[in-house]
Amino acid sequence: VQLQASGGGLVQPGGSLRLSCAASGDIFSNDVMGWYRQSSGKQRERVATITSGGTTTYANFVNDRFTISRNNAKNTVSLQMESLQPEDTAVYYCHSRRFADATVRFWGQGTLVTVSS
Repeated sequence: VQLQASGGGLVQPGGSLRLSCAASGDIFSNDVMGWYRQSSGKQRERVATITSGGTTTYANFVNDRFTISRNNAKNTVSLQMESLQPEDTAVYYCHSRRFADATVRFWGQGTLVTVSS
């Protein structure tokens, strides 16, 4: 599976940004898709996930600011981010895993989000 992420960039505090990711290759229709992020000097952490049926999970730090969505027909997943803060600055990675086997995982190349005035 190949994951191509886009949409990162520089945004001011309080601003919004939308990340998108397109999956291709050996995709299973019930793959769980999501977003992780990694800040400088920190471990990679889960941001949000979504199943093919639309069940979502969010990290506590999201605090209702982000919304994950997916288009199963187009094999895409998006992350709409609102009220961004400097602590949201990170490289955001698109992620996909097999529903039945979480050890089978795929990563995109990462897209940098910088929140700064």
